[in-house]
Amino acid sequence: MFDHNPIESAQEIVEGYVDSPIIRHQSGRAVYFHKLDRVSVPPLEDYREGEVYYSVQFHELVHSTGHNSRLARKGIIESGVSFGDATYSKEELVAEIGAAMLCGLARIENATIENSASYIQSWLRVLKEDSKLIVYAAAQAQKAADHVSMSEPE
Repeated sequence: MFDHNPIESAQEIVEGYVDSPIIRHQSGRAVYFHKLDRVSVPPLEDYREGEVYYSVQFHELVHSTGHNSRLARKGIIESGVSFGDATYSKEELVAEIGAAMLCGLARIENATIENSASYIQSWLRVLKEDSKLIVYAAAQAQKAADHVSMSEPE
């Protein structure tokens, strides 16, 4: 267990997500459950670096913006999506790019950029480094990051 204080700028983004899903903290893996509209993320003290905790939480919150009640993104609402397929891979890109954008807003990107870049690169490889895909994913990620960080619902 690690002893961290919350990072105020990042915590403000999390708490400012007006129509956010339920957020539960439990050790294990981080995941967004679409049908329950719930994020599960390991607690801050499970992370060696506090910035990584927020990056992971932002990633899952970006996934949550795909819910039917928010931005209704195909990678979240479409049934039959499975790990590694094109739709899943695109959604992972959206989530990680959106998380990187939120880390930038929270001014913690310097501590998380290497991990984000590596994760994004791995999904781009799965998708055969389609140059149009990164533009699509970045546009969707911007919409998601804006949704999480805005102070009033659309």
